[in-house]
Amino acid sequence: MDQSGVTRAMAAATSVAASVGLSVGDAIVLHNSNKLALRLTPCDVFARVAPVGQEVARFEVELAQRLAEVGCPVCPLEPSVDPRVYTRDGFTVTLWTYYEPVTPHVAPVDFAEALARLHVGMRQVGLPSPRFTDRITEAEEIITDPARSPELPDAERAFLSGRLASLRREIEERGAVEQLLHGEPHPGNVLGTVDGPLFIDFETCCRGPVEFDLAHVPEAVCAHYPGIDRELLDSCRQLVLAMVAAWRWHLGDEFPNGRLFGDELLRALHDGPPWPTLDAMVTRLGDR
Repeated sequence: MDQSGVTRAMAAATSVAASVGLSVGDAIVLHNSNKLALRLTPCDVFARVAPVGQEVARFEVELAQRLAEVGCPVCPLEPSVDPRVYTRDGFTVTLWTYYEPVTPHVAPVDFAEALARLHVGMRQVGLPSPRFTDRITEAEEIITDPARSPELPDAERAFLSGRLASLRREIEERGAVEQLLHGEPHPGNVLGTVDGPLFIDFETCCRGPVEFDLAHVPEAVCAHYPGIDRELLDSCRQLVLAMVAAWRWHLGDEFPNGRLFGDELLRALHDGPPWPTLDAMVTRLGDR
């Protein structure tokens, strides 16, 4: 969000929190992109705020409740208020338990164990969700429409379009078992807490092979996850690189250094295997 949006979103979150009896003196920005993540103090509540119509907050709240009920390692909703979506001044606000991080990085073995537990729990939750191919379609719609990605060179537009289409076919033809997935379980969406690793941000959930989720995590995590189809993981990693590249070229993208990241992702796709993980790409960008 731009600064004006951040200011209004913070006001909406603090207003909602106060209206349900929480003590709020300050709102600290933890993350800002298309959504805003806030720590509300002194009540110590985690708030997620998004413009109305640009979120799937109701789906996320219902899914988080169901996953918690089956014992999944997920960040729970704030227990002192009604577990629902609040609307205020053009924003949706959801209120979650705040956890003070106990470690900046979750150990790979703990990350893998938590993700495996999440996947087991997700197989028990019968909540309708999009398929992973819907996310491919979203990426294709961005790169095939010059009005939505005006700075993407024509040659790269054709390259990305062809790569997304071929990877869709390649993954679907493998006929792997599909299930409910987190959708983006990268390190930024897992918290190292006193209760162990907990996953957050479930609005990208979709159905697909578990290798699609694993394509978002560091290689060291994959080394501890049982039963991976390595060829399918390679295809999914390449797919994730191509999709994220498309999103970084979107005209409305608000990811920090998004265009530089988009350039690096295209370069990685042109360079070929071994396909880097997203965390490796972030490190590569930071070293430039």
